[in-house]
Amino acid sequence: MKPFLRQQLDRYAFRLAELDFLLSREDIMNDMPQFLLLSREHNDVAQVASRYARHTQREADLAAAREMQADPEMAEMAAEEIASAEAELAKLEDELQRMLLPKDPDDSRNAFMEIRAGTGGDESALFAADLLRMYTRFAERQGWRTEIMSASESELGGYKEAVLRLEGDKVYGALKFESGGHRVQRVPATETQGRIHTSACTVAVMAEPDEQEAIKINPADLRIDTYRASGAGGQHINKTDSAVRITHIPTGIVAECQDGRSQHSNKAQALKVLTARIHEKDRSERAAKDAALRKGLIGSGDRSDRIRTYNFPQGRLTDHRINLTLYKLANIMEGDLGDVIDGLRSAHEAEQLAELEIGAVAQN
Repeated sequence: MKPFLRQQLDRYAFRLAELDFLLSREDIMNDMPQFLLLSREHNDVAQVASRYARHTQREADLAAAREMQADPEMAEMAAEEIASAEAELAKLEDELQRMLLPKDPDDSRNAFMEIRAGTGGDESALFAADLLRMYTRFAERQGWRTEIMSASESELGGYKEAVLRLEGDKVYGALKFESGGHRVQRVPATETQGRIHTSACTVAVMAEPDEQEAIKINPADLRIDTYRASGAGGQHINKTDSAVRITHIPTGIVAECQDGRSQHSNKAQALKVLTARIHEKDRSERAAKDAALRKGLIGSGDRSDRIRTYNFPQGRLTDHRINLTLYKLANIMEGDLGDVIDGLRSAHEAEQLAELEIGAVAQN
């Protein structure tokens, strides 16, 4: 184990002892907010300290087994113990590294995903529909619930823009690196001579804020317009002004919803999307400032970043940020995104670990 990691982990053992003392005080229950705060920290610190204690024990077992090798009668048993200890230590070290990495508090949240057609006309809109289907299929594999909040259809059956809400376990943490430009290379359905065209869509993934955070938006800063919904939906949706468009005047950010059957529900849904977009704007601005100091592999998730190419003639997907190329595009378009998601997460964790090491060296 690297020395800087051991130094970090030693601090957890000391902090756990401090928290045990603080939580044992007789007066701690008089300050319930402080008690809950310390209890949550104790739970997190105890998990790390427990795994580190196991790591320390297995290191001692490994040292003892190596000493046993000198005895011919114990050599075979020692070899088995050495192999077992080394395998478990490698697993524990990887686990402890992940535990030490800074956690994004938004990772556990639900998310909104906005898919927008870009360059390429009708083909881009058709690709937007393919992306929407891909992410919906991936969500089904994860056991997540999906809901289309709003959609603007194109003439050929694609989408000019669609907003999808995904609800489930750690949705944002899994999908946050999907933001950016997605490029497709294929023969469009509209192409009569079999030529390969290139078009693009943009994807934006936004963490769903807590309901309490929505209150922070000043109602005086909102302009709310109602209009008659268009598209399929039956007589009700075509005869009433149930669609809602909300504009946040200070930022110019707009959200709309027309899929609900009442103006009230559409307003509530549009407000959720608007709040997420405002928070995502703040997040993007912070990311841009960080990028001025350090440009990570994963990037800031800006729409202008071309992050991925889907090459249909070769059955190839390439994620340009981490140089990942997979030749199973048909499966990926059916929602088999696990290798892509895992690759991006691993690259991000490697960046975080490198920063952690640099910070530890600077402190020493």
